[in-house]
Amino acid sequence: MPVGVGGATVVLVVAAGADWESAAIGRLNETAGIVVLKRCVDVDDLLAAAAAGQSDVAVLALDAPGLDRSAVDHLHQHGVAPVAVAPAGVPDEAARLRATRIGIRSVLAEADLDVLPRTVIAAAEPASEPSGAAPEPVGPDGPPPAEPPPAPGRVVVVWGPPGSPGRTTLATGLAAELARRNRRTTLVDADPVSASVAQQLGVLDEVSGLLSAARLASSGDLEEGLPSVQRALDRQLTVVTGLPRPDRWVEVRPGVVEHLLGLASAQGHVVVDTGPVLEDDGSGELGSRPGRHQLTLEALDAADEVIVVGSADPVGLSRLARGLVELRERLPGTPVRVVVNRMRTSLGWSERDVAGMVAGFVRHESLHFVPDDRVTVDRALVTGSTLVAQGEAPVVRAIAAVADGLVGPAAPATVGRLRRRRAGRGLLR
Repeated sequence: MPVGVGGATVVLVVAAGADWESAAIGRLNETAGIVVLKRCVDVDDLLAAAAAGQSDVAVLALDAPGLDRSAVDHLHQHGVAPVAVAPAGVPDEAARLRATRIGIRSVLAEADLDVLPRTVIAAAEPASEPSGAAPEPVGPDGPPPAEPPPAPGRVVVVWGPPGSPGRTTLATGLAAELARRNRRTTLVDADPVSASVAQQLGVLDEVSGLLSAARLASSGDLEEGLPSVQRALDRQLTVVTGLPRPDRWVEVRPGVVEHLLGLASAQGHVVVDTGPVLEDDGSGELGSRPGRHQLTLEALDAADEVIVVGSADPVGLSRLARGLVELRERLPGTPVRVVVNRMRTSLGWSERDVAGMVAGFVRHESLHFVPDDRVTVDRALVTGSTLVAQGEAPVVRAIAAVADGLVGPAAPATVGRLRRRRAGRGLLR
């Protein structure tokens, strides 16, 4: 932290026109040891002032335009601790979630400005090292090497239009295939309408992983509690189970899915199963009630790549074409891969015919075909296991080709049989 002026805590304020600005500055100026250096007109002005290296704390309106994760990271890089003030009428839980998503740990309500000076002083203090920690054991060759952090991965969202084209089957199969290649993978069920990953994989779950993540995110504890919301199916594969009932989507506030995917992708690849609807009801980010399809929209917005699934029949291809156009309008810069599912000769179309139809609607990174291997899919469903656990099969080889396009061909030594393990450990309630 900067030394400040005469040892005082130097503060920047950006209130974005909020009514509380004058009262907040008054309380700060009245407090010994605090100096308000500047009232910034907007977030850009704040970032420029922070870059000068003369301030310790920034008091921010939580709803200020342009206040996002990158802005908060900029403040941290220049030694400025952010303290957010939530606007009146916003529930505490929603405010804490919004602040946590963008990296702000100190947040208070507009009605609590009396404690603002104390909060500012506490934020300016550097984090102290834990006392009384046992020294690291030193051997004859020096201290043991630290374990390398997990390699970050990509967020791959599996989406498809209405009509059950096979989103969940592809998402579970792809996640298992990545895990079989010794790549740390998290499978997230973010379908707000018909979550079924747990049923497909035979996961006996008393508490939804997604709902547990929502509760932890609201209290700012999701990063620490991330392992508790996952179910381990294999050494490399974990699952965050979805909603137990469609009507419980209201419990997942805006920002939860984005926050969850960001944390999970820091540990490895993330494969997300989503719902079919792309409609946005326009609910506010800090509102107390999310949109019904917010889970799907947040997952798509956080995606590094989207896999779009459509059925090979005439109805499915028509829906796929419309869905691709709609998706491209929403995500113009996100890479898209197209998977035509349940391809079969009885339709009378070749892969070349279907490829020509798809190419006429939208540009895509690649096109894959998954055969209608009903025997293998049914066997996996009945046994509650992954597709790759069924051994060599046409549908498994086709999904492996999709994985090749995402992460490159698998090394022969890494391709083994993925064993399924039913999870028995309970989630946080």
